[in-house]
Amino acid sequence: MRVIVVGATGNVGTSVMSALESDPDVTSIVGVARRLPARRPGAGADVPGRIQWRSADITTSDLTGLFARADAVVNLAWLFQPTRDPVTTWRANVLGGMRLFRAVAEAGAQILVHASSVGAYSPGPKDGAVDESWPTHGWPGAAYSREKAYLERVLDVFENDHPSIRVVRMRPGFIFKRGAAAEQRRLFAGPFLPGRLLRAGRIPFVPDIPGLRVQALHSLDVGRAYRLAVTRSVVGAFNLAAEPVLDAAALARLLGARLVPVSPMMARTAVAAAWHLRLIPASPGLMEMALRIPVMDTTRARTVLGWRPEHTAIEAVGDLLEGLRTGAGMPTPVLDAHAGGPARVGELATGVGRRP
Repeated sequence: MRVIVVGATGNVGTSVMSALESDPDVTSIVGVARRLPARRPGAGADVPGRIQWRSADITTSDLTGLFARADAVVNLAWLFQPTRDPVTTWRANVLGGMRLFRAVAEAGAQILVHASSVGAYSPGPKDGAVDESWPTHGWPGAAYSREKAYLERVLDVFENDHPSIRVVRMRPGFIFKRGAAAEQRRLFAGPFLPGRLLRAGRIPFVPDIPGLRVQALHSLDVGRAYRLAVTRSVVGAFNLAAEPVLDAAALARLLGARLVPVSPMMARTAVAAAWHLRLIPASPGLMEMALRIPVMDTTRARTVLGWRPEHTAIEAVGDLLEGLRTGAGMPTPVLDAHAGGPARVGELATGVGRRP
């Protein structure tokens, strides 16, 4: 099997590449990214030439030629920033995603595995769990959610027009690992978060926001799920998450902090103020989305895909916190711990959410 992974150098991409490399049925793997790593993962693999790398941009490159002779294409490409310019992210994520889907069909690939998200779901319950049939209309106040939901509609049409292509949609919760900590800090917390503050006992309190319950899982477990989606004859959507569902109390225990009640309105106001003051790159819409997304039922992933996470949600968050404390990264451009430049001046130069 020849598999092409688009967006292969990020948090999930590096885990997917590693999982595919461990599968003896996958004989050829092509990692695709806009910026290729200087020290490329997979170099020196047991099977010479098994992993190849190609530079491409899904908004402009010839994807049909790139996907020639591919059995499966995994689409992980996503532009989180700039949150202050949703037109740019729409062009990259939605229009680029549509180009990629068309190229899969034109190249004759038989399998398309697409990275959707819990963020594609319409608002739902926090005290129960929804399966994959829950509506995926997103939360309109967050560009991330709008774009994930729109691509779900595009895939509805794609599946109807190309019934011979096996389409799988992965809908994971929040994905963490130690090696992606530097990137996730840059994307969501910004340059002003000191890693040493995240040691146990350093943060005095954690805001206890009613309704803020989210699901998380380790990136390595996500990689294994994608490998199964590629190699097993499954179709449709799969919710991915680990236990337990996370709330403020769980985070407070990890940080050795006490809980302080904070109303949703106060939390929204604080995040909005920090975003408008260019202190954080994460938009207020992401906070709104987190308060509204439902808790997912992962039964289908366990019974149909045959997937079970090897890490708990607590372990995934703990791995992220350890990475934030130590400034961990990986040798790819997007995961590089030093990508922000000395004293993070490079991050400040981007306008904190104004440019990628």
